[in-house]
Amino acid sequence: MINRRDLLIGGACFAAAAGAEVLRPHKRVALLGKEKLEDVIPKTFGVWHERDAEGIVTPQSEDSLAARLYNQSVGRMYSGPGNSTVMLLIAYGNTQSDTLQLHRPEVCYPAFGFTITKNQPTALAMSGGAVVRARNLVAATPGREERITYWTRLGEFLPTNNSEQRQMKFRTALAGIIPDGVLVRISNTELDDRAGFELNARFAADLLKAVPPAVRPALITTEQARLLTGAAQV
Repeated sequence: MINRRDLLIGGACFAAAAGAEVLRPHKRVALLGKEKLEDVIPKTFGVWHERDAEGIVTPQSEDSLAARLYNQSVGRMYSGPGNSTVMLLIAYGNTQSDTLQLHRPEVCYPAFGFTITKNQPTALAMSGGAVVRARNLVAATPGREERITYWTRLGEFLPTNNSEQRQMKFRTALAGIIPDGVLVRISNTELDDRAGFELNARFAADLLKAVPPAVRPALITTEQARLLTGAAQV
């Protein structure tokens, strides 16, 4: 015979299980949709032209964890004014969960033998009041330095560090959403910090103007894309 205590315990367990199920994210949201990065990221735009790529630090190989983190990636090198050269990496993952989360360059570069000598937040101002919250890094290895500007998008957020990334992932989970995510990394080998980071910022602005409006939310969130696209239409 089931006594009252057993009923209470059983009811509590059932309520906890039901609550956990309610809190578990169910709805997948993919801002990139069915687009392919290779197709929508232009190879030539404005003053920038694709050139043969070599030496780009990439986060994945076929048998690596990153191969499971990112469904798509594109890595290119562009030449621009004054013989400037910029390296671009965009890595996209359609599922960001407890086990699959974006890897930041602070992790990726040291794995390739670089030392991070500078790491600070920045904000890339775009047309229409759009702002992309990002980070500037300097990565050094004997014979080579890179000035890196990168940002990550997790759902409708642009977290600038791991702590923010965890908080924003929790907020999307509470909303019942399994978000997608993207890493956009721009770098060059300029020897001066100011010149290197300004070059990255110009390239980022030109790139975001050049990609199709429907793709911009996947790179910088829906809200920032709306501001940028609205400015372009004025």
